Amino acid sequence: MFDKRLSLIALCSLLLLSLWKPPAQAQTTQPTRWTTQEAVRYAIENSPNAQAAQHRIESAEADIRRAKAAFYPQLSVAGEYARTNNPMYSFGNILNQGVFSNSIDFNQPGLTDNLQLKALLAYRFYNGGSDQAGLDMAHHRQQAAELQQQSLHSQLGYTVVRAFFTIVQAEETVQARESAVASLAASLKVAQARFDEGDLLKEELLNLQVQHSLARENLIQTQHGLALARRGFLNLLGLTTGEPEVDLAGSTFQQVPGTPDFHQRPEINAMKAIVASFEDGVRKSRAGYYPTADAFGSYQIDKGYELDEGSGNSWLAGVRVNMSLFNGHQTSAEVERAKAQLAEAKKQLNQMELAYNLEIEQALLGLEQAEKRIQVTSQMVDSAIESARLSRERFKEGLLLSSELIDTENRLTDAKVRNAVANAEQRIAVADLRRAAGLMQYPK
Repeated sequence: MFDKRLSLIALCSLLLLSLWKPPAQAQTTQPTRWTTQEAVRYAIENSPNAQAAQHRIESAEADIRRAKAAFYPQLSVAGEYARTNNPMYSFGNILNQGVFSNSIDFNQPGLTDNLQLKALLAYRFYNGGSDQAGLDMAHHRQQAAELQQQSLHSQLGYTVVRAFFTIVQAEETVQARESAVASLAASLKVAQARFDEGDLLKEELLNLQVQHSLARENLIQTQHGLALARRGFLNLLGLTTGEPEVDLAGSTFQQVPGTPDFHQRPEINAMKAIVASFEDGVRKSRAGYYPTADAFGSYQIDKGYELDEGSGNSWLAGVRVNMSLFNGHQTSAEVERAKAQLAEAKKQLNQMELAYNLEIEQALLGLEQAEKRIQVTSQMVDSAIESARLSRERFKEGLLLSSELIDTENRLTDAKVRNAVANAEQRIAVADLRRAAGLMQYPK
């Protein structure tokens, strides 16, 4: 019989396991090629810092619910059973159970027991405004947490955009270095042919060989920088593996804010909310100077089994007022501490306003400089390309020294790298200006 039961249980368990499916876990789709807007969205959704900020908001919301608890009555129930021969407690049990008789000896009422059930209702209807100040403080802390999350999203968006265009810059620099290596390799073949024909000194050939090796070394270093930029990009997205490819053509470039104003920054508004919470803290601490008033009521059931199974019910209701006349200056110390915290927060707000105003000015100057550099470096690249073409032709015809050709090639590579840096810095400067103005990189 036991084996049949065991077999039946095993069969039912296998049936339930075959029907049960684990809950599907939501996964954020990763694009094969990252645009700036996709990268910013993904980072905000998956970055550990962004998720930690969401948990801080949830904690602040829990603080609000905890503060609201003070505005509700408190209801509790309790039960206990006890036996005693202590005269005072035994006599109390006898009275509560309603079994008193003149034959009881007050000094030795004997052994008694008591089963007590009690319900207690209490409500504090005045405490100097402490509860309301605590609730206001919790609301302002939640507001600050939400604004700090916006600040983190803004900073994270800017950092992702910067990392994106750092990759773009590194890729363009790699292309410039590869072009330099290829050009020097072609010139080296020409030099080798001229040397074999006796039309070129060995020193000239060696100069080109050394420069070709230097160009290859620069290419290796640039490729390493590109790999590091990609790893940093993945880290911002909360990823640990992969080879990210950026899609510059599919990216939407951010708009330059018309009249940037640091007062819109979430950090400023978050600090204002924190200042308001400290003002609430001053009110809360001052509540210690005022009395507290409570209303209370209880209903009690007492049941005994030693003395003729006596029982009795009773109730109690009233109002209680407490006033602390002296507590060793604790309240005044708490008030002074709250005032000091408030004064410190106000100074921090003032310092933030000064710092963010400077950031706006720096971001505007950075954008202006980057746009001017793009114009200059673009012309520089055009000129360097034509100069390099002419120099290669002259070197091929034996009208130019290898050292002069090397200088021309270096100037071309340098112009391309500078132009790549200027283009990347211009896009980064736009993102930085949006961050300094308290704007998201890509509005939701």
